[in-house]
Amino acid sequence: MSAPIISFKDFSFQYNSQSEPTLRHINLDIYPGEKVLIAGPSGSGKSTLGRCLNGLIPQSYPGTIQGSATVAGRDVTNSSIFDLSMDVGTVLQDPDSQFVGLTVVEDMAFSLENDQQNQATMQTATTKWAATLDLQDLLTHRPQELSGGQKQRVAMAGVLIDNSKILLFDEPLASLDPASGKASMALIDQLTHTQALTVVIIEHRIEDVLQQPIDRLIVMQDGGIVADDRPEVILRQSLLAQLGLSEPLYLSALKLAGIDLDTCQHLDRLSDLEVPDLTAKLQQWTAGVTLKTPRPRQTPLLTVDHLRFGYDPDAPIINDLSTTLYQGEIVSLVGQNGTGKSTLSNLITGFLTPQAGHLTFNGNSLDSQSVKERADQIGYILQDPNQMLSKTMIYDEVAAGLQLRGVDPAIVEERVLAVLKVCGLYEFRHWPISALSFGQKKRVTIAAILVLQPAMLILDEPTAGQDLKHYTEMMRFLTQINREQGITIMLITHDMHLMLEYTDRTIVLGDGNILMDAAPAEVLTNEAIIQKASLAKTSLYTLAATHQINPTEFVAKFVQAEREAR
Repeated sequence: MSAPIISFKDFSFQYNSQSEPTLRHINLDIYPGEKVLIAGPSGSGKSTLGRCLNGLIPQSYPGTIQGSATVAGRDVTNSSIFDLSMDVGTVLQDPDSQFVGLTVVEDMAFSLENDQQNQATMQTATTKWAATLDLQDLLTHRPQELSGGQKQRVAMAGVLIDNSKILLFDEPLASLDPASGKASMALIDQLTHTQALTVVIIEHRIEDVLQQPIDRLIVMQDGGIVADDRPEVILRQSLLAQLGLSEPLYLSALKLAGIDLDTCQHLDRLSDLEVPDLTAKLQQWTAGVTLKTPRPRQTPLLTVDHLRFGYDPDAPIINDLSTTLYQGEIVSLVGQNGTGKSTLSNLITGFLTPQAGHLTFNGNSLDSQSVKERADQIGYILQDPNQMLSKTMIYDEVAAGLQLRGVDPAIVEERVLAVLKVCGLYEFRHWPISALSFGQKKRVTIAAILVLQPAMLILDEPTAGQDLKHYTEMMRFLTQINREQGITIMLITHDMHLMLEYTDRTIVLGDGNILMDAAPAEVLTNEAIIQKASLAKTSLYTLAATHQINPTEFVAKFVQAEREAR
């Protein structure tokens, strides 16, 4: 066997700003050509381990190191970020943060230009990687104009052009629509084999990563490695659910149907799954579940009437769109990247002004109301938490809105601490925000809005960067206030699990208007809508269709059973 290209030996790391180590006694070898998924709850040390791979630790994040770590033969303790960048290409969760060129081709060529390569060398390299990553038609575009999947391919080109042999992905699926995420995983798998790459993926969405084969699944908890094996072995142990991580939906369906996972073969690949009498067992379970009639909502809260908007007035993103949201609903808003979901939210909250149409909230026109006036009724939580954070400390950030409104300090403290507990942030209340991961920052912004108790919440990708434990805690809190206070919640999401599990109605945007407005199970079993809106068939759909069960009925019954169990 060849020598490992990445090797950690009894490695521990403690940030200077922390009182306890974040990584504890890591022993890990990754070999050339392997594709490895690192998963774990928020705060388990995944991102810190990634920072060790690309040299950000200890160069940009100083701290105390014990043990040893080598990457491509370089000691991470003594290597500069520049040195490690020759071997490790990092694709960040937010590709926008790593663009430096004004056009795609300029961004691709930046590192070569920085190394003073000649024009012929740069042209040859950019032509090669544009062809490999299907970017030929985008070379003159600004990176910021592209869809999420296209941006990710540009970011990959920018690091692969240096012939890096290790590719590190930090939550590559967080901001991608389901179809783009599926394509991204297929591309990463292709590159692993055709370019002789070693690939390390840090990701919460385990089922989506497993759409393509991986060699090993490494599970972290409390700064240590608790599992390191083939995915099938770990899935059979049900370890993911025990650690508060999302296991594949089809695995949950098998358990609901009373199937012993020890009798299953190829658990990590639904297309190859082998289970004795699986068809009969699934059909028997489906027949035994009676669907309940949903409770209709009748009181309009937000009315959107013939809305029209385009950054270029001659090319509207929102075109003659009309819909009504009702008091007490939890609605998911879905569609491919760039289809206008965030634009619609900005129109509702007043950050953008429509070119035509009207908005009414709780019987009152929003047309003349300012952003501040709307914010007292409608809380909007952006996809990127860094755009919302204004304080240094977590407690101060969550308390700021109440303090600005002149709320009594005792009430401020009571409400802030209660919300911090719900959001899994109570133990961090005295921490600086800068010390948090992306997912933890996301929870801070959600807490800062929830504490204001608005009549309606709009959350843009609320589960991005969240593990199942914190995701579930957050959604339990949202469903609780929805049920007890009648608050209306709209979730803009690419997370099909979230859409199925927690929303009763899905609005699908496309071509400037509403493609479908129906129950989530109906949307995710409509093949035409799935394709047009860049959604993806869930593994539940595939499981049902393979075993002669009506997919819409099966998905609806699965969702009902999961909610009852929750």
